Amino acid sequence: MTTEQTIVSASRLIEAPAGVIFELIADPARQPDWDGNDNLTSAAPGQRVRAVGDIFTMTIHLGTDRDNHVVEFEEGRRIAWRPSEPGKPQPGHLWRWVLEPVDEQRTTVTHTYDWSALADPNRLGRARWTTSERLAASVDRLAACAEAAVDSGRVDPLQPTEHPRLDP
Repeated sequence: MTTEQTIVSASRLIEAPAGVIFELIADPARQPDWDGNDNLTSAAPGQRVRAVGDIFTMTIHLGTDRDNHVVEFEEGRRIAWRPSEPGKPQPGHLWRWVLEPVDEQRTTVTHTYDWSALADPNRLGRARWTTSERLAASVDRLAACAEAAVDSGRVDPLQPTEHPRLDP
């Protein structure tokens, strides 16, 4: 008997401070730069997440918007959200990022997608498509953005910086 894996994750050591990496994740306008799922296209600037209960809006590849309800937040360490169509109930899936500093310049990053509570059968195909390998692609692209910022000397971990979109 095969058991379907409804919680998938990917981890990696990134050669950048946790603060630099977290800025890329917590600012929705930067997320399309490193999205390895090819799902996100844009987000309006000025939506930087600061607390549980925040909601940020992203435009996805279908051209529609998703409200993302922040359900976990620890500045520089953890952020998780549950997406939904604007004004509609959350269908039950969750995206999570956990950052564990190894030292001042290196951070282990874990990205998790949990669809164990997904109640919308129309979303099951996309949920099944989101594998550990796809999450690893996001972590790898996030690493490239963070490490490029550090290597260029443009980084102050407490100040947001601009990051160019990386080609897949």
